[in-house]
Amino acid sequence: MNAHQLDRVRRMFPCFSDIADDSWASSEMIRVTPDTPHAIREGHVLQHAMFMISGSIRVFKLSQSGKEITLYRVYGGQCCVLMMASILGETEYQASVSIEAESEVLMIPVPMFRRWMERSKPVRQFVYGQFVERMTSVTELLENVAFQSVPYRVAEFLLSESSLVETSSIRITHEQLAIELGTAREVITRVLRDFVKQGAVQVQRGRITMTDREILELILKQEM
Repeated sequence: MNAHQLDRVRRMFPCFSDIADDSWASSEMIRVTPDTPHAIREGHVLQHAMFMISGSIRVFKLSQSGKEITLYRVYGGQCCVLMMASILGETEYQASVSIEAESEVLMIPVPMFRRWMERSKPVRQFVYGQFVERMTSVTELLENVAFQSVPYRVAEFLLSESSLVETSSIRITHEQLAIELGTAREVITRVLRDFVKQGAVQVQRGRITMTDREILELILKQEM
């Protein structure tokens, strides 16, 4: 890893600032795209600890029947806590990864990363902080799957995503929305059809536009 790359890593991950320059020789920064083949699937034994410099990946679980559910996404400045758990616990990876955008990833050999975790308090604090953050979001996901109806979860997703992108229109297919929420495409289609009848959304090919946020917010309040 060259000096410019190392400077970027330390700016993105200040926790690595106390790791000596000569300790980075076997680490590397790679660029990947959605078309890049990779083997990071459930059951994979990881050879590197990975930290996102830029871009995004989706971490998901795949059932035996082929149904997917998104657990969370990892963006620049973050790491996948399930990868960290697999590395530190010396177990197989318990999820799968999809590369959603062109991304830069820091790759640190597992033996070296374990030594850094033992010796560097800032590295430990960063990784454990990521665990706490992800545990909260995954717990919320599990609560929604277990206790909330699909209309509630669809309404919540649409409201949340529209707030993130600051627009009332979201580019997403019925299949993609089903994967996000861990349900069947037919169920999503039925729920969206009901939302259209209520005047809450308009549905076009590959796009959902919210026409009345108050109706969606009312759906959330009714199930609280």
